Parts: sequence; C-alpha cells; structure tokens
Amino acid sequence: MPAATPSIPIAGPGSVPELSFSVEDAGPLDFAAAPTVRFGLRIEAGATDVVRSVLLTTQIRIAAQRRPYGPEEQQRLNEVFGEPSRWGTTLRSLLWKQTTLVVPPFTGSTLVDMPVECTYDLAVSSAGYLQALGDGEVPLEFLFSGTVFYSSAEGLLRTGLIPWDREAGYRLPVGVLKETMDQHFRGSAWLRVSRETFDRLYAYRATRVLGSFDETVDGLLDRAEADESDPAGAADPGAAHEAN
Repeated sequence: MPAATPSIPIAGPGSVPELSFSVEDAGPLDFAAAPTVRFGLRIEAGATDVVRSVLLTTQIRIAAQRRPYGPEEQQRLNEVFGEPSRWGTTLRSLLWKQTTLVVPPFTGSTLVDMPVECTYDLAVSSAGYLQALGDGEVPLEFLFSGTVFYSSAEGLLRTGLIPWDREAGYRLPVGVLKETMDQHFRGSAWLRVSRETFDRLYAYRATRVLGSFDETVDGLLDRAEADESDPAGAADPGAAHEAN
C-alpha cells in the first residue's frame, strides 16, 4: 500500500494577524489578454506573523463625489448622473469591480499585483463614468474582506476572517486608464449595439458602398448636424434628396 500523506495539523481560533492594506502604485498590465490595470497592493502584518496565504476579496468603488468636473465632463456625465443641477442628490459612488486574489505566503509584509480588467461597455455605469473623464485623477476606495491562513506559535495552521473595516484609498491618474486602453485599442474605441442596429448600419454602408464603418457613422453624424443647423432643409424631402 502507498504511504499515507501526512496531514497538516489545523488549530482552532487564535490570534489572527492584524492585516492592513495600502495601494502604492498603478499602471497598465503588460501582455494582458484584455485591457487591465495593475495595482501594487501592499499588505502588512506583524513583523513576526507568518502568513501562509490570503484569499482576498476586494470591492473597488469610484468615489465620484471626491473630485471636481469641468463643463465638458459634466456634459458627458449627464447619462450617468443626470443634469448637473441635480448632482446634489444623484452624484454618488459607483461600483467599479469586485476581484478575488490569492496572496502567496509572506512574513511581515508583501507587495502583490492586483489586476483589474477594464471595459469599453458604456452600458456599465462605471465604464461610462471613466470614459467621460478628460484628465485628473479617479478617487478610488478599496474595501477588503476574505480569509487569512497563518501559522500559530506552535507551527499549526490556523484561519481567520479579515475584518470588514479594512480599506484603502488611491487616486488613479486618468492617464493610466487611457494608456491601458490604448495598448489594446489605440486610436479606436469599442461600441456595443444590438444585432438589429448593426444589421441596419451594415445594410446602410453596403447600399452606399462606403469604405468603412467610420465613414458610415461620420456620414450619419454629418447629416444629423446639418439637419440641426438647417431645420427647414431637413423638413423638405426634396432638399434632403438633392443634398445626397
């Protein structure tokens, strides 16, 4: 018979390491399959605490109330928060991401990378908010929870929960977000539409033998702007036909 694998002794509740968290830096994650921001997360325990592992859950929220907005940003954020005159009641924090990270063993403190994937899906409120920002910083709140596995003084494996009051703040430069998206979509953006809308747009492009979807959308926008500047011409089908 094969030799039995020795089991690791597990002790009951004891003195759980007091973990604290801080975000030291951020930047694009190189060679990621999708646009991803890498946050450098510092985790501190006691100087002699032996942490076997941490199963860390992090909720990342955008503290939208903690930064000013220029006129152009206010206009673009209308879809997220409504008219600026109502921001006293509608401007609120937004959930950006919730991630789970397995932290390897360490003693005292460690620095780990926390990857956070970004999206161009503007139907998500947080993505619409981030896309609307021109420059400056994004005020973020990191809320931590999870389980810590650690060694007791006797060398036994123990587990404990991370208290719900563990959190950290970080001001993410908007430039980091733009650089992250440019690594995958340089000079372009991703737009999700329904299949029906795409089929109509594709048929419009094919009928007019337009070279690209950029040319197709530009033509539609030019026509809409011309209609706004000349309502009388837009109301006259003959004039619209002659313009084409």
